[in-house]
Amino acid sequence: MGMTRRGALMVTASSLFAGAVGCGAPDSPGKSSGDTTGEVPERPGKAVTLNVLDVAGNLQLTQGMIDEFVSKNSGVISRVTYSKAPAPELAGKIKAQQGADRVDIGLVLTGVDGLAAGIEQGLWIDVLPKFQDRLSGMGNYLQPAAAMQQLAGNAGVTVTYYPSGPLLEYLPSRLPTPPTSAEALLAWAKGNPKKFQYARPANSGPGRTFLMGLPYILGDTNPKDPTAGWDKTWAFLKELGQYVDYYPSGTTETMKNLANGTAHLIVSTTGWDINPRVLGTVPKEARIATIDGFHWVTDAHYAVLPKGISTDTQAAVLALLAFMLTPEQQAKAYDEGYFYPGPAVKDVGLSSAPQKSQDAIREFGRSEYDALIAGNPTEVPLDAKSLVAAFNRWDREIGGGKVKQG
Repeated sequence: MGMTRRGALMVTASSLFAGAVGCGAPDSPGKSSGDTTGEVPERPGKAVTLNVLDVAGNLQLTQGMIDEFVSKNSGVISRVTYSKAPAPELAGKIKAQQGADRVDIGLVLTGVDGLAAGIEQGLWIDVLPKFQDRLSGMGNYLQPAAAMQQLAGNAGVTVTYYPSGPLLEYLPSRLPTPPTSAEALLAWAKGNPKKFQYARPANSGPGRTFLMGLPYILGDTNPKDPTAGWDKTWAFLKELGQYVDYYPSGTTETMKNLANGTAHLIVSTTGWDINPRVLGTVPKEARIATIDGFHWVTDAHYAVLPKGISTDTQAAVLALLAFMLTPEQQAKAYDEGYFYPGPAVKDVGLSSAPQKSQDAIREFGRSEYDALIAGNPTEVPLDAKSLVAAFNRWDREIGGGKVKQG
């Protein structure tokens, strides 16, 4: 298969909505209909058309939840459209719509990257604590998912969660014994130039997880401060970069390159390990390794509401999110291992997932994950301001000049 489903979601388009799929293209841009600043009703005065923008591949986990809600609640949402775009384009597009008073995106599904960029620029409605009572499922978050929710401040609502990484991935036929320490990784990359690869962190979950995980591995002075506390990390990445041919603009290309032999060792996460093997993009026999002293840098996907949408749209989205946070719907987040495990709330076992998910994870999952998840510390990612600073510094000093479009 040429590309994972998640990769297909992230293809850069000439405009943000060029890749619209699902129930139709988004409505033509126009001023958000109805009041945008008044009280938000429990239900919209009339059913709304909801335009959903995904910049994280989250629809792979949640589109089934959304479609089921719409089918059962036609009086709340009459029609839904889906669009996808790369995370770095998100803030600029939303800001432009808000500047023109033409906000037609009612719900954004994003990772910490798009969330952070939007918080920094003040693009999102503060959903919390004002609407906490409408989102009772948030009280059932897994502990690490609750920590990820704290990171979101008042703007984002955690809809899916996973421990993420950083992990290394390789094919035993090409690399029988992978490096398992930072020093060994550097030595291996030096001895095998152009064979180690990771994607640009600003548009790659594994890339940013690697970036944020290194300060723990290397023992930096302050893993939460990329500006003043990452001296070892920036030095390591600069040295490592001498042996990196180029940095793909997205993770999917690294998976293809692992499969075709262009790369022999790449950065991965639990979901990026499992799902591309399910889909056949990466051979089933690929294996994972951890770096000595690693901490899980957890990840989540968030729902955010752009400022400028009508109160009716806000009401509809809040009702939708409440539905998505029920255990029955969260079980769909197992998908085919894309964001493994996936559910953000407690007591959602694999046995409650759709049969297709159960079959995929039982065949392609890894028994060692339970022990790795239980046996290593978990850390939340950087806060919004620090994450943007880390991305900018990486682009400026490490890889910006060697990023290539896939």
